[in-house]
Amino acid sequence: MDKSKPKLEPLEITCTSTDCASNLHCFKFHKKKMTADKKGACRSCGIKLVDWNRVHKRNIKDIAYTFKSLKYELIRHHNWHIDIDLRAMNHARRKGKKLMRIAAEKRIRSSVAPANPPRDGTQTPREGNIIYYAQHGTACCCRKCIEYWHDIPQGRELNVDEIQYFTDLILDYIRDRLPDLKEEGVYVPKIKS
Repeated sequence: MDKSKPKLEPLEITCTSTDCASNLHCFKFHKKKMTADKKGACRSCGIKLVDWNRVHKRNIKDIAYTFKSLKYELIRHHNWHIDIDLRAMNHARRKGKKLMRIAAEKRIRSSVAPANPPRDGTQTPREGNIIYYAQHGTACCCRKCIEYWHDIPQGRELNVDEIQYFTDLILDYIRDRLPDLKEEGVYVPKIKS
């Protein structure tokens, strides 16, 4: 171990964390703390940076704008820039793009597609699979995030188009974070415990 490098403490970031001075906000509406006219604004500083009507259209052809908007939120920005753990990277390499599409759709169907998913708000781990990083980075990690970022109400099952949209978001996130990922999976040795 290199003793010259200081040990970094993990960041304590939650879904409602902000760093407005660094232009990193939280747009999650809080009924008790915010008036209706503040919906879509940062809950700490009140700035409005996102064209919510545009994002809520869920147009995959406008993904660049959606991704830019997501990165204004501290928790999303963190998940776009955090180092991806080796286990998650190796898993993606073993699958390749083709099998990642299947895995991403399966994950969306099981974790957020039901009307009332079990453990909603905590069903998506933070590491171990690049799909988890992608779900947090693209706000399809739980039904609360899906509701305010993608305008799909809680309490109803996701339809086929919505499942496809979230699958595409995850794959675009993976393409951005792992640009050298092969179409077909490659052999990667298992990490020894």
